Amino acid sequence: MRTVRLRIAHLVLRAGWTALAAGAVLCVIGWYGVSGERYAERQLPYLASCSLPGAALIVAGAVLLAHGRDAVAATRVEELYALLVAAGSADADESGRPAGGPVAVSGETLTVPGGTLWHRADCPLVAGKAEAVLVDGRLAASGGLKPCPVCEPAEETG
Repeated sequence: MRTVRLRIAHLVLRAGWTALAAGAVLCVIGWYGVSGERYAERQLPYLASCSLPGAALIVAGAVLLAHGRDAVAATRVEELYALLVAAGSADADESGRPAGGPVAVSGETLTVPGGTLWHRADCPLVAGKAEAVLVDGRLAASGGLKPCPVCEPAEETG
C-alpha cells in the first residue's frame, strides 16, 4: 500500500517536472515568435498558441510538484509512525509492561543539587551521577521538588 502511494507520488513529481519543462519551452518559442514580428496583430498568434499555454503548464507543473512533495512527505511520515508503533509494541513485549509506563521502579528517591525534580534511583536521568543525593521526605512533601515525568516516582515514597 505504501509503495503504491509512493510510486504514485513519484509519478506526480515527474509529471510536474515535465509540465514545467514543456511550459518553459512553449514560453521560449512564443517569445522567439513574438520578437520576430513587428506588428501586434502578427504577435497575437504566438501569444495565444505558445506563451499562454506555456504559462498555464508552468503553473500546473508547480501545483503538481507541491502536491507530489506533500504526498511523499506524508507517506514517509506514515512509514515512520508504523515503525514507531512496531518498536513500542516490541518494548512492551520484552519488559512485560506497557511501553508508556514508568521507566524506573526503584523505591529510593534521589535529586541533583539545584534541581527541581526528584527521581527514582534507577531513573535514566540520575542513574550513574555521583552528585545525586537522597531526597529528604520533608523537602518532597513541602512541594520544593516535583516528581520526575520520566520515572514517575510515587508521592508516598521518599
